[in-house]
Amino acid sequence: MTTPLYLGIALDGAGWHPAAWREEDARPHDLFDVTYYADLVRTAKQAGADLVTFEDAVGLQSSGFGPVDERRDEVRGRLDALVLANAIAPVVGGIGLVPTITTTHIEPFHTATGIQTLDYTSEGWAGWRVQVSGRAHEAAHFGRRDLARFDPATLQAGGPAADAQLRELFDEARDSVEVARRLWDSWEDGAIIRDVPTGRFIDREKLHYIDFEGAQFTVRGPSIVPRSPQGQPLVYVLAHQTVPYELAVAEADIVGVTPRNDDELSSILNQLHTAGERVERRTDDALRVWAEAVVLIEDTAAEASSALDRLDVSHGSAYTSDALLIVGSPADVADQLAHWHERGLDGVRLRPARLPYDLDRFASDVAPLLAAGGLLERPPGAQSLRERLGSTRPANRYARTESDAR
Repeated sequence: MTTPLYLGIALDGAGWHPAAWREEDARPHDLFDVTYYADLVRTAKQAGADLVTFEDAVGLQSSGFGPVDERRDEVRGRLDALVLANAIAPVVGGIGLVPTITTTHIEPFHTATGIQTLDYTSEGWAGWRVQVSGRAHEAAHFGRRDLARFDPATLQAGGPAADAQLRELFDEARDSVEVARRLWDSWEDGAIIRDVPTGRFIDREKLHYIDFEGAQFTVRGPSIVPRSPQGQPLVYVLAHQTVPYELAVAEADIVGVTPRNDDELSSILNQLHTAGERVERRTDDALRVWAEAVVLIEDTAAEASSALDRLDVSHGSAYTSDALLIVGSPADVADQLAHWHERGLDGVRLRPARLPYDLDRFASDVAPLLAAGGLLERPPGAQSLRERLGSTRPANRYARTESDAR
């Protein structure tokens, strides 16, 4: 069997182009309807995707990284990603459901138990897309801290102040994921006894305090949710530079990266390697590297370019993204994904420019090309997202072995 190219679909409103909601095939009246997202997840599954992600934030969407803007021509507002994933889990099974949750304002205990619950409701298909929140207006919703304006240009340029701001957010993220992972292990498998004759529901010896102490918080544990089907739900981190790479190397199962060409891909892989020399990896599985791309698909490259032009004119400016924008025919998209696979990437997370249109086109026209090349072959009968991705269920760090018991 050809080495698989793993596939994720990033779902966000009417698509990643801000004018997508105005397209004839868009469903702007359904953006706050669970059935809309269930339909998208079904299509992603039909396309052979391993997982879908749901975007989220603790503040309204805004242009760039500044304060809330006054634009009235873009989608604003979205359903809570974790609640949405839990609503979809009972109706669409067999595909990973990966909500976005910020580590900056949400208590890690709540995130951990929420993702564990999703792992139960999805019967082993839960994940977590980790995100930090550097926006001042989002911090104001909680009132616990003041954040300076999150300016990507300043952060990209570097300097002590920018580095300190970035380091604080991502160090907290690293601690949050570590707390979640410990809480996910805080109940051993078999901790629930349900022994009516003796009246023992749980084996208290198999519940563990995690006693985490970090710079931003301390968490004692144990979780209120027993160890879930996967033991450790999947952790996905999107990263663009050194500090986020270190978070991914330490705690993620998958890192999403955004190369625009082969030279950038080589540079990113080198940066991940050097990050691994500085940072201790806290999980056993090897880090998987996925590329991210925005896709806009028409029958021909010319038609795709024309469609993008139409969207840009409608929006009033050219669309830009942190990720590669693949605008072309089904063969163009398939060729780029196959090229990344040949370069050694484990998978891709695709951001459809228009929903549902580009997801439908991917399912009907691109996925068959990938399948013909063997890139979508998977071991049959996977019972969890980890199994689907060829990963084993992690051992519990607190479980006593036979030698411990002697």
